[in-house]
Amino acid sequence: MGNDPAGRSFSPEDRQRFRQKVQRCLDALARMLAEGSFSPDRDHIGLEIELNLIDSLGRPAMANNEVLRAIDDPSFQSELGQHNIEINVRPRPLGGDEALLLEQELRDSLQDAERKAQSAGAGLAMIGILPTLRAQHFDPHWLSSKDRYSMLNHEIISSRGEDVMLNMEGEPLPGREREKLHSYADSILPESACTSVQLHLQVTPEDFADHWNAAQCLAGAQVAISANSPFLLDRALWHETRIPLVEQSTDTRPEELKNQGVRPRAWFGERWITSIFDLFEENARYFPALMRETDDEDPLEALKAGRAPRLSELRLHNGTVWRWNRPVYDVVDGQPHLRVENRVLPAGPTVIDTIANAAFFYGAQRALADQERPLWSQMSFHAAEENLYSGARHGMDAQLFWPGRGWTPPHELVLRTLLPMAHDGLRRCGVSDAARERYLAVIEQRCLTRQTGASWQRARVTDLEERGADRPAALQRMLQEYVELMHRGEPVHTWPIG
Repeated sequence: MGNDPAGRSFSPEDRQRFRQKVQRCLDALARMLAEGSFSPDRDHIGLEIELNLIDSLGRPAMANNEVLRAIDDPSFQSELGQHNIEINVRPRPLGGDEALLLEQELRDSLQDAERKAQSAGAGLAMIGILPTLRAQHFDPHWLSSKDRYSMLNHEIISSRGEDVMLNMEGEPLPGREREKLHSYADSILPESACTSVQLHLQVTPEDFADHWNAAQCLAGAQVAISANSPFLLDRALWHETRIPLVEQSTDTRPEELKNQGVRPRAWFGERWITSIFDLFEENARYFPALMRETDDEDPLEALKAGRAPRLSELRLHNGTVWRWNRPVYDVVDGQPHLRVENRVLPAGPTVIDTIANAAFFYGAQRALADQERPLWSQMSFHAAEENLYSGARHGMDAQLFWPGRGWTPPHELVLRTLLPMAHDGLRRCGVSDAARERYLAVIEQRCLTRQTGASWQRARVTDLEERGADRPAALQRMLQEYVELMHRGEPVHTWPIG
C-alpha cells in the first residue's frame, strides 16, 4: 500500500497533483513496456499469508504490536486489525525442489512465531475468517496503529458517506434453514476478518496478459476446492465468505452509485486483457485516489537518467484497488519487474494445504498460458466471473462452466481437466517430480473426499449443535479443534468430523 501517509489529511490540490503524477507514471510505464526495460526472469514466486491472533479461548487477541515485538522478524508485519499479522516469504524460483524447501521454511517460521506469540499471550490461527469474531471487534478502536490504516478507513467511510453494510445470504447447513446476515459497521474493520494467502508470480511483460487471463479463468475452481471461510458473526454463510465480505467492507459506493453501475474497488474486472497496461490504465480511469501521497521523483526523468522509476503513485493507487488478480510493478536492486498477484485464496488450513494450493495454481496457470488456442478465446469473461461467485458460495457443490465440458462440479473439473494441466505446467516450470507429486496428490485427495476447510467447519459445527451446543459454543469448540489439527499439520482432507 506504500508508505504511511504520516497521519495527514489531503486537500483538493493533493488530489489533482496525485492524479497528474499517476498519469505521468502511466506514461513512463508505457515507455518501459515499449522499450523492453524489465527483468527477463520468469517463474519466480512469492507468498504472503495473513494470520489471526487468538487467546486461550479462541477469541481474537488484539495484540499484534506485542506479538510482532516478540517475534522480532521483519518478514512478519502488521495488518488492518489488531488481531492480524502477516508473514511475507522471501521470493524464490519455482523450479526444482523449491516448493519442498518452502514448506519446511514456512513450518519452521510459523512454529517459531507461535512460540514467541505465546510469550505475548496469543496464538496463531491460519483460517479464512475467524469464527469467534463479534461485531464489537469492528469498532475503529481496533484498527492497527499504523497511520495508513486509519487514513484508509477515513477515506473509505467518507467516500461512502454512511456505515459499511454487510448483507449476505448463506448456504444452509444440512437439514437447516438458510441463514442471513444484515449488519452495519462504522469502520472498514470487517475486512480484517478476511485473512488470505496471496500468491505472486514474476512474469515478463510479453507473458503477463496470458498469465493474468489464465488466473481469472482458474479463480472459480481455486475458491471452490480451497474454501475455508464459512462463518461470520455466528452465521453460516458462503463456503468462502471472504469474497463478498472483502467486496462489501471496502466498497466506497453508497447505494445510489451502485445503482448507477459505478465500479466497486474490490472486483473481478470486466474484460480479458492484452497488456498489463490495461489494468493500470483502468485503475487511473475508474477509481478516485484514496491515498494521495506524492514523492519528488519524475518517472520520465528517471528513465532518461537510466534509472528504473519507482512509480510510487501508480503503486500506491494500485494498492487501493482490490482486484482478485492484481497487477504488480516493483523494483528490486534497481531492476524493475512485473508480477501477477493472485488473491482469491483463504489462509489455511495447514502449511501443506497452502503449498498444495499454490502448486495447483502455478501449474494450471502455466499450462493455460502456454496453450496455442487460449481458453479465454472460448469463454466469456462473464462466465469466469460467475464461476468465482459460484465457487465461493457453494464450494464443492458449485457448478462451474468450462469450455468443452459445459457445467460441471469443481471436483470433477479438477480431477479430469485441471489436475493433469497442473502436472504438465509444473513440469514445464522445472518443478521436481517429488514436489509435483507431493502437492498435487493433496489436491487430488481433497477432490476425491470433497472435504475442504469450509466443509469440515460446517460439518463439525452441525455435529456439535446436534449434540446440544448453541452456535457460539459450537464455533468456539470447532475452532479449538481446528487449531489443534492445524498444528498437527496433516492436510484437511484427512481431518475427522466426529
